[in-house]
Amino acid sequence: MLSKNRQFDEKGEKLTEKEFEENFQLFIDYKLKVQEAEALEMDQSEEFDREFSAFKEDLKRPYTLETSLQQGEVRKAYGRMHEMLHAQHILLRFPPNSSKEDSLAVLRMALSLKEKIENGEAFGPLALEYSQDPSVTANEGDLGYFTALQMVPAFEEAAYQLKIGEVSSPVLSEYGYHIIQLLDKKTNPGQVKASHILVRLDPSDPASIDRARRKISDIYAALQKDKGSWNEVCKTYSEDTSTKDQGGQLPWFGVGDFVDEFENAAFALEVEGQISAPVQTSYGFHILKLDGKKPLPSFEEMEKSLQSKVLRANRSHIIQSQVTAIQKSRYSYSENTPIMNEVKKISRTEALKSAAFYQKLKDRHLLDSSLFSIMDSAYKVRQFVDFVKEDMVVVRESKSNDAWVDKYIEISLENTEEADLLANNEDYRLTIQEYRDGILLFNLMNENVWQKALLDTAGTMDYYRSNAAKYQWGDRVEALIVTVIDPSLSNPIMKFLQNKSYSPSLKDKLEDYLLDESPMSYKIETGVFEKDSIPALRNISISPKLQKTQAGQKAYILVLGKEIPAGPKVFEETRGKVIQDYQEYLNRSLLEKLKESYLIRVNEDEKERIKHIVVAEK
Repeated sequence: MLSKNRQFDEKGEKLTEKEFEENFQLFIDYKLKVQEAEALEMDQSEEFDREFSAFKEDLKRPYTLETSLQQGEVRKAYGRMHEMLHAQHILLRFPPNSSKEDSLAVLRMALSLKEKIENGEAFGPLALEYSQDPSVTANEGDLGYFTALQMVPAFEEAAYQLKIGEVSSPVLSEYGYHIIQLLDKKTNPGQVKASHILVRLDPSDPASIDRARRKISDIYAALQKDKGSWNEVCKTYSEDTSTKDQGGQLPWFGVGDFVDEFENAAFALEVEGQISAPVQTSYGFHILKLDGKKPLPSFEEMEKSLQSKVLRANRSHIIQSQVTAIQKSRYSYSENTPIMNEVKKISRTEALKSAAFYQKLKDRHLLDSSLFSIMDSAYKVRQFVDFVKEDMVVVRESKSNDAWVDKYIEISLENTEEADLLANNEDYRLTIQEYRDGILLFNLMNENVWQKALLDTAGTMDYYRSNAAKYQWGDRVEALIVTVIDPSLSNPIMKFLQNKSYSPSLKDKLEDYLLDESPMSYKIETGVFEKDSIPALRNISISPKLQKTQAGQKAYILVLGKEIPAGPKVFEETRGKVIQDYQEYLNRSLLEKLKESYLIRVNEDEKERIKHIVVAEK
């Protein structure tokens, strides 16, 4: 705990012997309170369990296999982002409600197309004839340039393994089988910031295209004559209503964020302020102006956005599958296949939370059978039934109830990993212990000290009466205190206050008088003040009632009222201080009680060993 905020191998970071002893005593007090909280079974309450479980989930995350694999995927994605791929593909989808035979037929077709391409047949015509990608009619299977996290995981994985010109084996994704050919690789140019002027067109109307072409040509000619008129021209003629009033400005973008024709034109511009010739896309005709270029951001800058993309549903599912596979291997997972198949078979005919499901398992004597084992511990069917009934997790809808079994296996493996971390990862174990003890300490203190002092009115009043000597006013005086910041105001203020007696309303009258003056040139306070606590009042006599004084570097003008002799403070005048002192009293009383209740033994040799490490030599 001492090492959290200090590096004791550096001389300047070491403690004095007094600091060490103070910290050692605080550590004992801390452990005593945790021990007492455990003795009171505060760690057994539902409230504690709920709070600790929430903390534990966050604390566990950095240590888990899942986080390690996620971080690996994030770094892999960033590494791939330095490279752009240009590929074309043919997509063969599965027919609705396809059978195993249907899937094999699609695979055979994919293999046949791969062979045709490798034998020299042109990719484009084959894509037009066979590909079921909706965009094939427009691009003949050509996907243009893309980088990491812009394609589905299986497609990306396969594409990044290919050499230029190489054709992939059939790649299975959620869309079907892909045949991919890599056409080119190049360095990622980073990001570009551009503005554009858009003239829209109707692709199905030749006359619309011709009108748009003439209009964009006229706009381009006008810009060539006066490039400084960009904002005005954009506002007048651009048909992109979301950007025209901002000079057509777009956010920073990289390759793959917009249509190819637009991106190619933007990245081809080299000098800030340079304007492109008109470019046609599916949206219309554009003229682009370059506002800036920058390389791919650093990993630190991109980490959060990459993490968000990696955790999207399909990639998250892949990572979870990898986690489960590693956990099964690491923790000696073994499945009782006959029992597992029998349970799954029943679950497909009966609702898992129904009495019928339970009854069938009972009738077939399956409840006490082992479903699977982890680390030689058997997980029985009965435990699975209890897991479903608890309904503590979200399970995705599925055509069968197998998802519940898979989730039970997943949760069981996660619990085993957590137990493994607690047993074998000292850093994690100490972190968890510290948070657990911290919650217990807070709960004990809240119940016995903080809230008790706030709610125990009788106890607070008894403490106040027993310690009345601590809550005394010194000599006080009614006073208007003017701190004169601008010396030129001193005489006008003195003139205004001449022959005026102290009253609380005098402040408002003086402020009205000084209305035309800067409020930074003076400060006015009024009230009853302890003479010894206010520098301006400390060494003055009560007469005359109006006087100038100096304290330190500041000048003051005072109007004095009634003098009030020293005396006791009523409870309401010192309530906050009494409660604070009562809390400290309750804390001391609690520690005295605990030190009487528990035997404290100190290993002096170990204490000296630690002292030698953390205390500076004299």
